[in-house]
Amino acid sequence: MTISLKLFNICFNGLTMDKENTKKPPVTLREKIQFYLIDCKTIPGKLIDISIILLNILVCILFVIDTYAISESTQQLILKIETIIIFFFIIEYIARLYGARNRIKHIFNIFSLIDLAAILPIITIFFAPAAPLKIGFIRIIRILRIFRFLRFTTDPFFFFGVISISLLKVIRLLLTILLIFFISSGFIWFAEHVVNPEIENFGDAFYFSVVSLTTVGFGDITPVSEGGRWVTVVMILSGIVLIPWQVGQVVKEWFVFSVKKKVVCPQCGLKYHDKDASHCKACGHVIFQEFDGL
Repeated sequence: MTISLKLFNICFNGLTMDKENTKKPPVTLREKIQFYLIDCKTIPGKLIDISIILLNILVCILFVIDTYAISESTQQLILKIETIIIFFFIIEYIARLYGARNRIKHIFNIFSLIDLAAILPIITIFFAPAAPLKIGFIRIIRILRIFRFLRFTTDPFFFFGVISISLLKVIRLLLTILLIFFISSGFIWFAEHVVNPEIENFGDAFYFSVVSLTTVGFGDITPVSEGGRWVTVVMILSGIVLIPWQVGQVVKEWFVFSVKKKVVCPQCGLKYHDKDASHCKACGHVIFQEFDGL
């Protein structure tokens, strides 16, 4: 449980620090690459982020389609499309590594490890042509690419403007639920589809994940393999820990806003202050004064 919370704190807080460190205008090619791969305010930065999001969504869709009974030609088409997409992911990975200020630290960053896991299946095919894409764990780790969506919920700056912190935390909550459902369904399908006739595709696995995590428990689908049982246990424990944690963050933010007044400090830009405050609590600048009877 503690490890799960630390992972999400690293994901949400680590990238915010990276974005704060890129306030200086980029000068060299390395600085420009780093800036535009993190930036989401300029047009090039928005285009890069939107492209990455769309490619990530497409990879997830291809993974889901590949779990169904499809023809060999369709499988080959999916493989070709995925190879092209992963080629762009490889370029992105190399660009992020090149633009990183501390490359050793970047390699072991949680998102860099996720990036590497996402491109590993195609790299395996290049260096070991005899090993098919569908071999064991190499196939299932493709779903970890969905973690990359956490990059875009680290601050309130989105492609269409700035959103409130409370709305950002609601988005994080919904994304957390989606991540748990999607990844759990992928691993459940991987562990069960060979030995369990009731879980033949991603749709069956997703149904089982939703029913289990919401504690409805119809009992029409049950895991039969040891791996499937362990995935179910981890899924339920993750839901118990992460979802209430995210809900708590949302409720806390709403409570803070209910007792605060929106007054922007002209010096430091802090937006919310106590209702009876006359000075900014961050920098001490005078923000407003109210006198009864005047």
